[in-house]
Amino acid sequence: MAVTIALGVLALFYFLGYRGYSKFLAHKVFALSNKERTPAHDPKLRDDYDYVPTQKHILWGHHYTSIAGAAPIIGPSVAIIWGWFPALFWIVFGTIFIGAVHDFGALVLSVRKDGHTMGELAASVISPRVRILFQIIIYFLIWIVLAVFAFAIGILFHRYQAAVIPVNFEIIVAIIIGWLFHKKKGGILIPSIFALISLYAMVAVGVAFPISLEALVGPEGDPVIAWAVILLLYSAIASLLPVWLLLQPRDYINSHQLIVGLAALILGLIVLNPEMHAPALNLHPEGAPPLFPIIFITIACGAISGFHGLVSSGTTSKQLDHMGDARAIGYGGMLGEGVLAMIATLAVSAGLPEWKSIYASWNDSGINAISNFVTGAGTFLEALMFSKEWAQAIVAILAISFAATSMDTGARIQRFVVSEVGAALKIRFLQNRYVATFIAVGPAIPLVLAGPKVWMPLWLLFGTTNQLIGGMTLLVLYVYLFRNKRPLLNYAIPMVFLVTMTTGAMIFNIVTWVLQMGKAGEAANGLTLIIGSAILLLEIWMIIEAVLIVKKLRNERMTESLRFET
Repeated sequence: MAVTIALGVLALFYFLGYRGYSKFLAHKVFALSNKERTPAHDPKLRDDYDYVPTQKHILWGHHYTSIAGAAPIIGPSVAIIWGWFPALFWIVFGTIFIGAVHDFGALVLSVRKDGHTMGELAASVISPRVRILFQIIIYFLIWIVLAVFAFAIGILFHRYQAAVIPVNFEIIVAIIIGWLFHKKKGGILIPSIFALISLYAMVAVGVAFPISLEALVGPEGDPVIAWAVILLLYSAIASLLPVWLLLQPRDYINSHQLIVGLAALILGLIVLNPEMHAPALNLHPEGAPPLFPIIFITIACGAISGFHGLVSSGTTSKQLDHMGDARAIGYGGMLGEGVLAMIATLAVSAGLPEWKSIYASWNDSGINAISNFVTGAGTFLEALMFSKEWAQAIVAILAISFAATSMDTGARIQRFVVSEVGAALKIRFLQNRYVATFIAVGPAIPLVLAGPKVWMPLWLLFGTTNQLIGGMTLLVLYVYLFRNKRPLLNYAIPMVFLVTMTTGAMIFNIVTWVLQMGKAGEAANGLTLIIGSAILLLEIWMIIEAVLIVKKLRNERMTESLRFET
């Protein structure tokens, strides 16, 4: 049954999504043309640092691996506690009609607005006041993203120590390839394939020499927290490097790794042909919040993600070579993430024979979600004659590589946000790249130092904030299309649905955290409550601003119509 589900999802993504709906959006909604000049080719913007015209397949690799981090793995691996049918239904239809629509639109709009980030786009499309509102919400989101992904990688480094050496080896090789490609103008395809082969060869070294921090932190320390802090420091350094030195080459290598990894997992799934150990529907798991609307924030990046709009407008739009490439990169990249989310769902529903004991309660399944994926997906590779240790190491490397890329991209986008806020408020020192990077990454350190007990509140807060930004991005796109008299329903319906669901989920979370405050053993804390409440108020304010501008535009359009008639 798992094989039939996988093939059916792939068919829907390709025929209904890419071959069908994305073409309609490209031609009828946005009227794309390769005659449009992209910001990467604008002499006033091109700096060969952030604005760099990039070949489609290389940029697709960067974009795909930046959006396909740990979230499309963790979300389904948590949401499976409600059964596999709700998870897959939301992944498939959310990806095709909301997530890919969102990513594609954000990329096109940013390219047409000089590669500006979503905060700047909200200011130009809706009103200048919205810029600060949007940027504050974005700052909160990436703050949480950096902490959550650092936790996720820290857990994998601690539990799958054979992955440490290969992952760090990939970083070194990527820098060498980036330097050769940029400075020596050499080809990147053959070196990146060689790097991928070398990466898998290094798994043998990792298995023979596992790296642990237990001796370093001592009996009282937590290796997961230590890894998380190291990863935050790394993301700060990586975000300051030119995109061609580490980000692009490593993402290109990771795109190969993702294609090979997903192909191997799908092949292993076909060979194994497992039954679904998870139930199709499980409405009342112990300790879990209600399925509706919480599933829409638990599975965030696997269906729709506001973070993707930040990637589309933060880094990808500055590197787009031709406007026609936006469809394959924006819409197609999200379909690729949907495939990863589908594989994650099948890994934890068909790859775990002891599913009932593993998912006995909400609290137990949450913090172990990414490890459950590695274990479940590892069984697919074991069907291809890999040993259990090798299989799990390969899957762990896959997950770590994408999560680390998302951290790098997130830190870079956060730096842009801080700099843009500094420019808007005319605070010069915030525009310094080093100061902006410190403000971007530094506040995430206290979140990881709080320990794993805050992981689940952080994940729910991440999911809710992520989806709210997605809804706000769709709102900006709706106003943009309204201003330009383009078709609206393709963005209006997803926007209303997402804003309604995620606002309800945020209110539910806030009420739950208030009721849990002070109770022994509960992980809710004042920080998540304060952040969640602030984000909700900012979102309501932004919606009011958007309603006012739409009302104003409607009145102007009616006035024009009356003048024309008279």
